[in-house]
Amino acid sequence: MSHDTLMLGVDAGGTSTRGVLVTEQGGCLGYGLGGRGNPTSAGLDRAAEGVRAAIAGALAATGRTLAEVSVIVFAIAGQSGVDDRDTAWLRDPLAAEGFRGRVVLESDLLATYFSGTAESFGYAVVAGTGASVIRVSDGRIDAVADGLGWLVGDRGSGFWIGQRVAKAVVRDLDGAGPATTLTPGLLEMLGIEVDDVRREGRGGALVQLVKSLYALAPIELADFAPLAIAAGDPVAGGAGDPVAAGILRRAGSRLADSLVAVLAGPGPLVIGGGVLGREGLVRDAFLERLGDRAAGLPLLPVVDGAVGAGLLALRAGGVTVSARTLELVAATIARFR
Repeated sequence: MSHDTLMLGVDAGGTSTRGVLVTEQGGCLGYGLGGRGNPTSAGLDRAAEGVRAAIAGALAATGRTLAEVSVIVFAIAGQSGVDDRDTAWLRDPLAAEGFRGRVVLESDLLATYFSGTAESFGYAVVAGTGASVIRVSDGRIDAVADGLGWLVGDRGSGFWIGQRVAKAVVRDLDGAGPATTLTPGLLEMLGIEVDDVRREGRGGALVQLVKSLYALAPIELADFAPLAIAAGDPVAGGAGDPVAAGILRRAGSRLADSLVAVLAGPGPLVIGGGVLGREGLVRDAFLERLGDRAAGLPLLPVVDGAVGAGLLALRAGGVTVSARTLELVAATIARFR
């Protein structure tokens, strides 16, 4: 049996969790998937369950155990370099299964960054349900823009787009805004039938829509973002609806403004999340807003933070990572996907 030093990187997301078992040479030995791993959105118990499932999956086919792992890095939203007292919800159940190594918490944004580059200086824009931008210097986060949540931030995010879809449809039905093909799409999505019956002095569809919207958790408005793409983005096969197209363009501009807030010279720009990850109106508006500055920011789209979690685990284990290390981790993880 090999006695290589083993390290685990865990990319703990709000929807799913990925565990990556790596050796000091940079190869991925095992890859596991679990459920929701973010304690803020899922709660400690459910998050711990998702994390443990991902770790178990990463170890399952290798014949290795937690007792052989020297360090586990957890990349979780809102976490960076906290002390061991804050990791009991992670450490205690793992210790019961034989783990005796170190636990390190890192930001999921840093894991996204290192999924795209091993450079010590650069940027990452993560725009999915929420939106955050970071500047990385000496391999650490030294500036952040947005990531402030749905109420006061997340500019240009899936939530931001979805909320504006809902507002555009409300204005259409209320007679206060232009007609848009977003309207039948959203009504169908919410199971609302259009009728001519007026309720409370308003059209029935509007009354039903407003009630349906207020019954949702705010963050669920992000589910409406694909409607804007389908209605307004010709690049993605959309119909070119001007209202939807305008929402998408403004989203790209807002994301660019957040990046400009932390810009300090050229460097790689890692792109995570579904909003900016595809070609289309959002990315076009993003690059247009950046103007000449975009030339010094090569875009590096990534799928998730799994590769970066592996690199963070290697760094925590004392390994110096390079572009070659990134290539090796990415290539060996790809075999498991």
